[in-house]
Amino acid sequence: MVETSDIAIRVEGLGKSYRLGERDPHATLREAIRHWCRVPVRKLAEVTRNGSRKESDAEAILWALRDVSFEVRRGEALGIIGRNGAGKSTLLKILTRITKPTLGRAEIRGRVGSLLEVGTGFHPELTGRENVFLNGAILGMTRDEIRRRFDEIVDFSGVEKFLDTPVKRYSSGMRVRLAFAVAAHLDPEILLIDEVLAVGDVEFQKKCLGKMGEVARGGRTILFVSHNLAAVASLCARLILLDSGSLVQEGEPSEVIEAYIGRSAIRGQKQWESVEDAPGSDRVRIRAVRVVAGGAITGDVGSDSPFEVEVDYWNLKEGTPIACGIGINAADGTRVFDSANFPSACMQPDEWFDRPAPQGVFRSRCTVPGYFLNVGRYTVTARVFVGVGQVEAAAERAVAFDVHEEGGMRREHFGNWIGIVRPRLAWSTRPLDASEAGTGSQPGGSEMNTDG
Repeated sequence: MVETSDIAIRVEGLGKSYRLGERDPHATLREAIRHWCRVPVRKLAEVTRNGSRKESDAEAILWALRDVSFEVRRGEALGIIGRNGAGKSTLLKILTRITKPTLGRAEIRGRVGSLLEVGTGFHPELTGRENVFLNGAILGMTRDEIRRRFDEIVDFSGVEKFLDTPVKRYSSGMRVRLAFAVAAHLDPEILLIDEVLAVGDVEFQKKCLGKMGEVARGGRTILFVSHNLAAVASLCARLILLDSGSLVQEGEPSEVIEAYIGRSAIRGQKQWESVEDAPGSDRVRIRAVRVVAGGAITGDVGSDSPFEVEVDYWNLKEGTPIACGIGINAADGTRVFDSANFPSACMQPDEWFDRPAPQGVFRSRCTVPGYFLNVGRYTVTARVFVGVGQVEAAAERAVAFDVHEEGGMRREHFGNWIGIVRPRLAWSTRPLDASEAGTGSQPGGSEMNTDG
C-alpha cells in the first residue's frame, strides 16, 4: 500500500456521462431564465412518457469515462494510450478541473501545469511576447517569475525572430512551440500533456521529450497522453490503456502497447463498406487496407517470403490527382519505414499532380521483399494524398500482421535476432596479399561469397 504522502494523483471510480444531442447550458441571464421556464414542461413530459421512450433516453447517454481508478506516485511519469474517443482527453480535462465528473472523484496534490490544446489562452491579435506573459499568467505564473524565465522560454521555443509579430500570423507549429515552452517552464509539480507534440517537427518533438524527461528526473509528476507509442514508452515506466471509457490494462509499457495494438487493429484486412463511414474527405476516402501473402489475405507472414500491402480507395471527384502511401510500425509504435507511389526523380512532384485521376475505385499495391522484417507484430497505416505532403485520407494502424520464423533458424545467425529489420545482404571474404596486409605473408586462398 502506497502512503498517502507519496501520491500525487488519485482517481477513484471516476465516471463522466453526456446526453447525446444536448447542448451545454450557456451562462447568460436570458438563457438561464429560458432554461428554468422550460423545466415544468419537461417534468410533465417525463410523467407522460411510455416505457419505450425511457429506453431511448437511456440509449442517449454516452459514458465518456466509466469506473476509472488509478494512482500516480510523486515523480512518476504515467502514459495514457487508447484509440480516439477512448476517454483520454476527458480524463485530463477532469484532472485540470475544466470538466466536472458525473461519478467518483479525482484528487491532485501539487501545482499543476497543463497543455491540453495547441495555443490555449493565446490571443491572436497579441504578439508572441505579450502572449508569453498572458499564457504564463493563465497557467499560474507570477509576472516576476515569467520575467526570470522569459529568455529560457523564448530560446526553447525557437521563435525569437517572430516574438513581436502577432500570433495570428504564426503557423500551428510555431504556436505549439511557444505554448509548450511556456508550460514546460512553469516548474509545476504535476505536468499534464495531451496530444500536442504531433504538430511540431521531428526536431522539436525530440526537444520536448528531452524536456519532459528532464522534468521527470527532477522529481515532478507527468501524465502524458499521446498516440506516439515509441515516445510514450521511452518516457514512461508505466502505462494505462483506456478503451470506450474504461481502464482495461495497466502495467509495463511493452505489455500495454501490445494489448493496445491487439485491440485497435484487425489482423489481415480492414474494410469499410460505406463511403460515409470510411476515413477521408469529400474528395477521397479509404475503402480497404489488407496484407496479402501467397495470393491470400493473411495476418501471418513468413520471414523469408515477400508480401504485399494493398490499399483500396474511392476517388470521389472527377479530376482529383491522387497518390497512395503506407507506413509500417513495430509493436512499440516505432515507424519501421514509409513508402509512397510518388513520382521518381525523372518527374517533378508538381507534374505528377497535374495528372488528375478519373472518378472511381482504385487499388494501390506495395510489395515488401522477403528477408526484410524481423519476427514480431506490425501494423499498417494507410494514407492517400491529393498534393505533395497533403494527406486527404488516413487509416492509422488499420491492419495488424505477425511475421514468423520460416524454414527454421537461418544458418548464418545464432540466437535471437536484434532490431526491427533482418535483411539478407551480400557479404564476401578474401585473404589479403602481402602488399595489402603490409606484411610479407603470401595470399591464403580465393574469395568466399556468402549471404548474411
